[in-house]
Amino acid sequence: MVSTGDTAPTFTATYGTSDHEPFDLQDHLGDGPVVLAFFPGAFTPPCSNEMVAFQDRLADIEAAGGTVLGISADSPFSQGAFREEHGIDFSLVSDMGGEAIRAYDLEIDIEDLGLHGIANRAVFVLDDEGTVTYSWVAEDPTNRPDYDAVLDAVDEAT
Repeated sequence: MVSTGDTAPTFTATYGTSDHEPFDLQDHLGDGPVVLAFFPGAFTPPCSNEMVAFQDRLADIEAAGGTVLGISADSPFSQGAFREEHGIDFSLVSDMGGEAIRAYDLEIDIEDLGLHGIANRAVFVLDDEGTVTYSWVAEDPTNRPDYDAVLDAVDEAT
């Protein structure tokens, strides 16, 4: 599992829009702290609450120099609709192939819902060099991160 002090695995995926633009984490390193917010699935109540909570704190995170990226195994189309419905201004990243989810050792199944190979809820803050300066992984995928601790980590990583 990726932990504080580790070099963050880089990965490629697709932005969560209908344009299918390629995403490369490497392109975001060096421009201030990066918040990787992995979530199990768009349109579920816990994930909607979490992404809206990050949206509510987006101005503070950006003022501290940070960038927020939400990552799930949802399709780019689903993520685009999710962003629009919830007024999310930060980028979502579609990891349908699971490269990032596996690289960060976050792959879970929620058998009761028939979901397999999705991301556990987790947050990592990366500094300019790609070192993980903060990590949190949910013990239960319905848990939510400590948003104040994430903002503090962004402040400290600048």
